[in-house]
Amino acid sequence: MEYRDVEIEVREASAIITINRPTRLNAFRGRTVEELIHAFKSTWADSRIACVILTGAGERAFCVGGDQKEYLETGGYGTSENGIFEIEALHEVIRATPKPVIAAVNGYAIGGGHVLHVVCDVTIAAEHATFGQAGPKVGSFDAGYGTAYLSRVVGEKRAREIWFFCRQYSAEQAERWGLVNKIVPAEELMEEALRWGGEIAGLSPSALRFIKHSFNADSAHIGGQGRLAFTGLEHFGKSEEAGEGRRAFGEKRAPDFSKFR
Repeated sequence: MEYRDVEIEVREASAIITINRPTRLNAFRGRTVEELIHAFKSTWADSRIACVILTGAGERAFCVGGDQKEYLETGGYGTSENGIFEIEALHEVIRATPKPVIAAVNGYAIGGGHVLHVVCDVTIAAEHATFGQAGPKVGSFDAGYGTAYLSRVVGEKRAREIWFFCRQYSAEQAERWGLVNKIVPAEELMEEALRWGGEIAGLSPSALRFIKHSFNADSAHIGGQGRLAFTGLEHFGKSEEAGEGRRAFGEKRAPDFSKFR
């Protein structure tokens, strides 16, 4: 596959998958998602690779979710070559790949980008990394792994706070809440992620595969919930209420959802 939005590099026993749309803060469109799925499946099949590291290009952002500018310009996020926007399939392939996946968060992890780091197995963050949700601000939501699995990571009260208020949280706050495993200076982020990948490379791959599948089994039902939720989101995205959120984002103003209560 010819990658346009994603880069992949193998270093030592780790594959580094980079979302390469820094001018859009690494927001994803349909093609980005398709390329990420392909990249993860490629690393799955590569026997050289013991660990996958997911990150974003540049120093400002890991990923800020769906490309709202793309949506305003085209009426959608775009699709893959098969005509489907496959974000829930991306969540599933990150979980299904039998190799541990490390999120190396190098800036903003917001909205759908926040969900991506949550579904990774562990998260290492740069000191300036920022975490949070934005869906209700722009007329969107993730009622699958983005909510149900998040609550398992940080607890119900904190997960509800993250979604109900759309606040942004520092790397230090995220670490206290269990969203982040370790914080390092920005210039040491990839070196640290590769160090963790090196440790993984010294362990039994079959044991890691069984362990990862065991962890996932307890929350596997969320996948079905997510498919239902994204079907609803597809329809909701065409509503006037969702449109107000996107227009407000494009016009850089606060949305007015009062008439939809």
